Amino acid sequence: MTEDDSKASAEDLAKRLRLLLDVAITETGSEPTYGQIAEFLRARGVNLSRSRWTYMVNGHRYVQDRRLFEALAEFFGVEPEFLIGEDNTPMPAKVRAQLDLVRAMRAAKVKSYAARTLGDVSPEALQAISRFLDEGLKRT
Repeated sequence: MTEDDSKASAEDLAKRLRLLLDVAITETGSEPTYGQIAEFLRARGVNLSRSRWTYMVNGHRYVQDRRLFEALAEFFGVEPEFLIGEDNTPMPAKVRAQLDLVRAMRAAKVKSYAARTLGDVSPEALQAISRFLDEGLKRT
């Protein structure tokens, strides 16, 4: 693996981990702490230092540790292949559903903000803004 490949893999893993952290926030209302994750992994015989977690979640270094990926996947309720980044591994259904929910919530916030900010805009203009946002949501 070249240095560029390693960097790209590290960044890809970081994106997947941050995505799972975002999903956990939408499911529970708060982000899992390093301590919670490390304790869960420790109970399964896997050690995760704070520094290793930090460079994994920030994409600073690529990790190739199957046992770690399996334990993290169990913590987040996904298949290990999603974290490993194997080719053709689909995004887990629960992750995809949560992303759709987050997108819808963000669009609703934008609509609400536009309605409050624009004030005296006609109902037709607000409907046009809503349609525009809904179309953008469908494309993503």
